[in-house]
Amino acid sequence: MKSRFARIGQTADSIPHVNQELAMADLAFVATTIAVFALVALTARGVTKL
Repeated sequence: MKSRFARIGQTADSIPHVNQELAMADLAFVATTIAVFALVALTARGVTKL
């Protein structure tokens, strides 16, 4: 079965909404990673005060 991007002349890069979705997914991943590290840092700071 062919991919939905396998049409002649079309790739994932040539479809704007796919690029936007991938950019949003990347942004969500980065934001989540930063939030997790911030939570770990706050937890570590709280543990050291005990």
